[in-house]
Amino acid sequence: MSVVACDLLTQTPAALDIADGCARFLPAGDTPAANVFLSPGWFDLQVNGFAGYDINAPDVEPATVAGMVRRLWQEGVARCCPTLVTQSFEHIARCARAVALACAQDAQIAASVAGIHLEGPYISPLDGARGAHPRAHTRPASWDEFARWQEAADGRIRLVSLAPETPGALPFIRRLTQAGIVVGLAHTLATTEQIAAAVDAGATLSTHLGNGAPATLPRHPNMIWDQLAEERLWASAIFDGHHLPASVMKVIARAKGVDRTILVSDAVALARMPPGVYENAIGGKVELHPNGRLSVFGTPYLAGSASSLKDCVENAVRLAGCSLAQAVQMASVNPAKLLQKMSDTSEVSDISRTHTLFTWDERARRATILATIVDGAVVYADAIGNNDAESVSR
Repeated sequence: MSVVACDLLTQTPAALDIADGCARFLPAGDTPAANVFLSPGWFDLQVNGFAGYDINAPDVEPATVAGMVRRLWQEGVARCCPTLVTQSFEHIARCARAVALACAQDAQIAASVAGIHLEGPYISPLDGARGAHPRAHTRPASWDEFARWQEAADGRIRLVSLAPETPGALPFIRRLTQAGIVVGLAHTLATTEQIAAAVDAGATLSTHLGNGAPATLPRHPNMIWDQLAEERLWASAIFDGHHLPASVMKVIARAKGVDRTILVSDAVALARMPPGVYENAIGGKVELHPNGRLSVFGTPYLAGSASSLKDCVENAVRLAGCSLAQAVQMASVNPAKLLQKMSDTSEVSDISRTHTLFTWDERARRATILATIVDGAVVYADAIGNNDAESVSR
């Protein structure tokens, strides 16, 4: 079966032949089907779990990681960075081993897992800045501890998010940078000088900018303004419609520009689960509302993100004033470029082997995933091969 779509980033026709689980590009001479788009594979740098799969759970197994990745394929996410959060040494090591084993056992999972994102434990222990991370496990930065986690992960940790005011952070950032690992600033109350020093040491990302912060901050200066103003920092942001108001989404996209803004879901295991009240490992008793907001039960406080990267793409268009092409760039090309900046491997070249095929409803500002392609293989297909295929095929 052949599909002619509009390549969203080049605005040219792209023809694919999809058969036997493989995707092959063909010369594109036909007019693309209406509202059918092809883009580089969507790439989520920060995902903690999804659809019941919790990769930070005490009983995490390789099957947990593989299940999460496969479920993300249905959302158009071709690549991701499973994100491990603040916990004991043994807990983080166990989770890192599970990710490494999942990749060792399945080549398609390995092709989708771009690396592990370690968020914490070297973050602020203070309320507000710490977010939902457990205070008892926040601690000074330690290269020896990190090296043991990296060994458990089989070298797959490629992004570390930390607070630059943490004791030992600056030499730690330098060593991470020398090792080709991206450093993000997060869960911090750093001063202007501390942020500048962290960037001088090699930090290149503001992780989920605007979140992991107290509800009340000094008018100025504060760590959000300082990171927005720092031209050497890229910014990832959770455009789920709950973590940031539309005005802040717009400001981040405008201040950093389309080329340095990255969309992340920061999804937890309750994402895409039915609405209801749940007991959560982080946050305790939580409520997942019908609109996708996840809050601590009986309070207005967020308990994590229950959205997918697809939702963030849609909200970048719907709420932040981005074009569809800009939103998709921030969810695909940009995260790959960020990792490439610090790596000997060519993440951007890998983009040519991952694709997301989708339709776009302009009135509803909504995407429907048709197929996700990883390393040339169709790992997920919806309309392709089903009764709806005629509407997108030629």
